[in-house]
Amino acid sequence: MAHPPSNPTSLVERKRRLVQQRIVDAADELFAEKGFENVSVTDIAARADVGRTTFFRYFGDKTEVVFAREREVLDAVAELLARGPGPARDATEAVERLRPVVLDVCARVTSDPHEHERHGRLLALHPELQARDALKAQQMADLLADALVREGTDEASAVLAAQVALACYRTGRRRAATAGALVEETRAAFEAALRLGRA
Repeated sequence: MAHPPSNPTSLVERKRRLVQQRIVDAADELFAEKGFENVSVTDIAARADVGRTTFFRYFGDKTEVVFAREREVLDAVAELLARGPGPARDATEAVERLRPVVLDVCARVTSDPHEHERHGRLLALHPELQARDALKAQQMADLLADALVREGTDEASAVLAAQVALACYRTGRRRAATAGALVEETRAAFEAALRLGRA
């Protein structure tokens, strides 16, 4: 007698992720070939071999596809923060607590250097994507601040520390000539910020 799978949703979830990845891959290819502004949702759906309805089950518009990876990163940040960075006595200590989380984010977003660099080129060409990128980065900072407050850090220190952490991340992104340099450039930005906090 056959036994039912122990986790019946796992197959469904795997299939869902595969379809989502096909859509993302198709969009990435088309954006590289034609440019973001010259690609429609219909084009992406056709390349991914899915219907428009299926596309909209996963993404609200083509801009959301560009940031599919960031959604995964935000989920990973939330998971890391659920382990608790621990309470901080002041903003400087809070920045120290956030440093390993942000460096982990840097490592995750550059795990595929080619994809990371292609994403950066796409953002550089489109101001509307830069605005969405800034919103996603602020969402990460809000997650960081909320986690610190939950752990007992006062709100003013938590918010300041999260904004400093975000500034370090943005500095790392701006200074990193390659995907591989992002972690080190961000680490250097944290060290500089922490020196200021101790001055």
